[in-house]
This record gives sequence, structure tokens and C-alpha cells, in this order.
Amino acid sequence: MSGLPDIRGVGRASARGRSNGVRAARAVLGLTQADLAAAAGVTRQTVVAVEAGDYAPSVYLALAISARLGRSVEELFGQQPEAAGAASAAAGGEQR
Repeated sequence: MSGLPDIRGVGRASARGRSNGVRAARAVLGLTQADLAAAAGVTRQTVVAVEAGDYAPSVYLALAISARLGRSVEELFGQQPEAAGAASAAAGGEQR
């Protein structure tokens, strides 16, 4: 092991296995997927994929979604504390 971070898959448009708060934030506001898609300038299918964690939005799309939902990008897409600890443990890191 070289001590360098594993960057395989970085830059891909897949977010498989990552959860986010888009669906919950949208539901709180009573918006449909079509409403959010129109506000963000994308198709409803893109919103479906983002909510399902099958698609990692670009920075610009994440900003548009967060602006419409009135939340920060970190609130919607940031790594959850318990997931961060599990990822660190799986990578051999220490939990404090």
C-alpha cells in the first residue's frame, strides 16, 4: 500500500451507495419531482436518479437543488456522521 488515497471511480457520475437528503427536503416543502426539476433546469428523471443516489449531481446542479430547497449543499449531500465513522473504520482509520 502506497499511502496514497484510492481515487478509483472519482469523477464518475455515479453516486451508488450514497444517500442524500433531497427527497426528504423536497417532501417537506410539498414539491413534486417535476417541480424541483423545473426549478433546477433538468428533467424529472434526473431528480429521480439524484434522490435514489444513482447519480452524483454536478456542483452547479447541487447548488440549484439546494437553492430551491432552501438548504445548503452540505445539508443535502454531505456525508452523514455515522457513515463517515464507518468509512474511516473500513479504511483502517481511527475513530475518536
